[in-house]
Amino acid sequence: MSTIAELLAHLTISSILDILLVALVFYGLFYLIQGTRAVQLLRGILLVIFLAVLASNLFQLTAFSWLIRNSVPALLVAIPVIFQPELRRALERLGRPGSLLARRSSSTAQIVSTISRSVGELAKNRSGALIVLEGRTGLQDFVDTGTVLDARASADLLLSIFYKNTALHDGAVIIREERVAAAACMLPLSESPSLERDLGTRHRAAVGVTEGTDAIAIVVSEETGAISVAYNGRLVRRLDEGELNRLLHRLYHPPNTVEHWWSHNGSEKR
Repeated sequence: MSTIAELLAHLTISSILDILLVALVFYGLFYLIQGTRAVQLLRGILLVIFLAVLASNLFQLTAFSWLIRNSVPALLVAIPVIFQPELRRALERLGRPGSLLARRSSSTAQIVSTISRSVGELAKNRSGALIVLEGRTGLQDFVDTGTVLDARASADLLLSIFYKNTALHDGAVIIREERVAAAACMLPLSESPSLERDLGTRHRAAVGVTEGTDAIAIVVSEETGAISVAYNGRLVRRLDEGELNRLLHRLYHPPNTVEHWWSHNGSEKR
């Protein structure tokens, strides 16, 4: 308590301003990279640094401490290189009018119902489709590969996008909460050897985007009209509209048993 009282006694307006400026810089950095995969990478780097410093101080590891101290300058040089794509996109976002004032709202039940109805209609018409629901892991890197729409998600909009003669029907639609962030987005293809050989590009892209993120990907086969859902690198196939609706509700409000449920059911419907 005496230490705290001593610190408060030496606290001045300039020191408070100094602390606020440092906090503002860190807040700005985190704001700029939010919505990208750089967040997870940064968490990993900070965790490794914290554990390394803790271990060196706790066990008095002299050589290890020397290595950490001399690695910091190299790390400061490497960070802009590692995060170069994210930093470029973040600065572009910062320069967009109104970007600092953008706010999100959530209407999970409505968006799940809208997607289920749209996918059911697309399946009846055998219109190929790939819809990705963004989770906690940002998909801004993939949004930037497509055509930015930032429009309220509706059944009419999704059906129009995936109509065979439209310019945006190829590629994926990415939905961020209740809005269509972008269409015709390019996704990484899964190279998992466990996938069936008859799966096409849409299904492999759906699995691919869920292997490194917590996104949910819904696929409609153009050949058969079958509905599939990819999550956590696994694929559930041959769903109907009702099953899709129930599954999306469970994955969008994941209880503690979701991972256990998925591990047991992810291969049963293949």
